[in-house]
Amino acid sequence: MTVVWIGLLVGAVAETMSWLSLILFMAGLVGFMLSEYLTHRFFFHLKAPTNPLFLKLLRRLHYDHHTDPHDLKLLFLPVWYSLPNLGFFAILFYLLVGSLGATFAFAAGLVAMLLIYEWKHYVAHRPIQPKTKFWKWNKRMHLLHHFKNENYWYGVSTPLVDVLFGTLKDEKDVPTSNTAKHLEKRGHSM
Repeated sequence: MTVVWIGLLVGAVAETMSWLSLILFMAGLVGFMLSEYLTHRFFFHLKAPTNPLFLKLLRRLHYDHHTDPHDLKLLFLPVWYSLPNLGFFAILFYLLVGSLGATFAFAAGLVAMLLIYEWKHYVAHRPIQPKTKFWKWNKRMHLLHHFKNENYWYGVSTPLVDVLFGTLKDEKDVPTSNTAKHLEKRGHSM
């Protein structure tokens, strides 16, 4: 993904380098934060589907990660999932604005935030101690999502979206869930 990111940056600079490019890059960062939260909350935490193929997909994308949060094989989003999603948002953005340079800048922001997300997710699940109070707190919020209650603290890359949607709570006010490590036990959908 780093190679993809560098390619997008080169494309953005080659097409057009302006303040607008920087603004679009930042819009890509924010776009990823929103899509990360919405995908995590409303797709990755769906009640277990009855369709076996869809269930297998959700197991690989997220359910198994909750069952074994420190398994490195389950920690990162698979490229077969990330690339098509990023491509979809880049194509959608291009259809809206019609500019290749603007799309490269926006997509570079998406990928940059994906890399930040993956790094923060890695730090949250590994025996790495962040240096600042904020990063320690951010790590703790993600671990509460896994070990206290899966219905809160969805934002990995940023807690801002949790604030917007009311899922950033004081841990003392949130009951411990019986299904935080077993998302499949939350019932079925479809």
